Amino acid sequence: MIRISGIKLAIDRAELEIKERLLARLKIRDNELVDYSIFKRSIDARRREQIFFVYTVDAVVSNEQKVLSRFKEDKDIVVTPNLEYEYVVAGLAPLENRPIIIGSGPAGLFAGLILAQMGYMPLILERGEDVDKRTEAVKNFWRTGKLNPQCNVQFGEGGAGTFSDGKLTTLIRDLRCRKVLEEMVEAGAPEEIIYSHKPHVGTDILRTVVKNIRQKIEGLGGEVRFGARVTGLEINSNRVMGVIVNDSDRIPAEAVILAIGHSARDTFQMLYDLGTKLTPKAFSMGVRIEHPQQLIDLAQYKQFAGHPRLGPAEYKLSYHSPSGRSAYTFCMCPGGVVVAAASEEGAVVTNGMSEHARNEANANSALLVSVTPGDFPSKHPLAGVDFQRKWEQRAFQLGGGTYQAPAQLVGDFLKNRPSSSWGSITPSYSRGVTMTDLKLSLPDYVTAVLREAIPYFEQKLKGFALADALMTGVETRSSSPVRIERNDQRESNIAGLYPAGEGAGYAGGIVSAAVDGIRVAEAVAQRFKPLGVESYV
Repeated sequence: MIRISGIKLAIDRAELEIKERLLARLKIRDNELVDYSIFKRSIDARRREQIFFVYTVDAVVSNEQKVLSRFKEDKDIVVTPNLEYEYVVAGLAPLENRPIIIGSGPAGLFAGLILAQMGYMPLILERGEDVDKRTEAVKNFWRTGKLNPQCNVQFGEGGAGTFSDGKLTTLIRDLRCRKVLEEMVEAGAPEEIIYSHKPHVGTDILRTVVKNIRQKIEGLGGEVRFGARVTGLEINSNRVMGVIVNDSDRIPAEAVILAIGHSARDTFQMLYDLGTKLTPKAFSMGVRIEHPQQLIDLAQYKQFAGHPRLGPAEYKLSYHSPSGRSAYTFCMCPGGVVVAAASEEGAVVTNGMSEHARNEANANSALLVSVTPGDFPSKHPLAGVDFQRKWEQRAFQLGGGTYQAPAQLVGDFLKNRPSSSWGSITPSYSRGVTMTDLKLSLPDYVTAVLREAIPYFEQKLKGFALADALMTGVETRSSSPVRIERNDQRESNIAGLYPAGEGAGYAGGIVSAAVDGIRVAEAVAQRFKPLGVESYV
């Protein structure tokens, strides 16, 4: 198979024209092109007068070697690399008990899937509920303000990403990414995520995807238990021997994967008390900023805004302050809403969410500033948790103590004055907002850098500093404030305990967390012999 890069088509041209471009590019006749498929599609909007789709295509041709020989010096025409996932060779150490995975977010689900496919019959323990019950619990919180600390936007089947844009972009380069996307498509995600430059699923489809992956694990001999909060570990001679569920049930295990997510604060404390090596980790905090989606479309696509093949526009911005801190946009949700994402009572946390159609009136994005362990109140490994909690509780109080969120207009924020009402943009935050002065719910240095960054972003994206744009606080869960240390075999200082994913400090997003879950599953498999007979290997 031959990979051809850089095939450009104007947005009004049909993808059927790819075939004509391939024939011309490879200098072959129609009967020599056996088949082709799109590997990647991106958008080139750099020219005002036209927007292009840019394709990378894999083609099957007759006399492949002869064709390739004509393009030896052309970097855009190469042999298609092998992207098929290869399962590791299983180890020989015996397992008396099935591996346990704590958490059913992307890292936990994909660790479980790989182990199930290799015949290990894993047991996944999830403190929250299945995605259907979880959805009802979340909607009830948004409607009534009654929070379930064990089942919410952070906890439950699918992890925090289930109530997000379902964005699948990642900066990591790893063949396992392809495995993740292929499994998601098989589970019901749109096929376009395989080749889209900026793939997303949407929270509505993602709920079906995670349910289908769970059912696939169960069909391969694995098990998933909901309402199963791990409250302790049984350790003997610095080796894990089992887990304690809901304070009373003991389940023996020699291999335990910690895919706990970035908000499992009670689990962090339990691990610290047991002597697990933890270190504080930098993260970012700030607000959610909302603009009219039409404004973003016009800024990015100019006269092509609203074109049916383009969809809602996105943006990604960054700023480096003379103070040494950075501000950036994160988890941008075109046509989405700002949601209440608290997991502890008496605290306000915001996040962004879009459905697959991305058809809401507003665009929103996290607008964040970096914070480091030097900003935390102490050098304790869990000081970052205390730091997050402080600002979340302050936002709760500033919002009126009902899980409403504090909010402010960008124009008022830049002029250092409180807001008393919103303007032309209706807040989408699910519990409602209290107009106020956001500097009361953010560290001074975060406020200062945001005031520098917003005018700078206006230069990059016209309309970003719109006076009526709405800022809603606070966003504190950009990534884990803790890293659970692990060695080259991905094992913690407690033998048999394998930290994985975003909560353990090794990922940042759905795909990277899933990939890290696969890596950790591979580490377990390379050490232990499978329990089951049937496997994919």
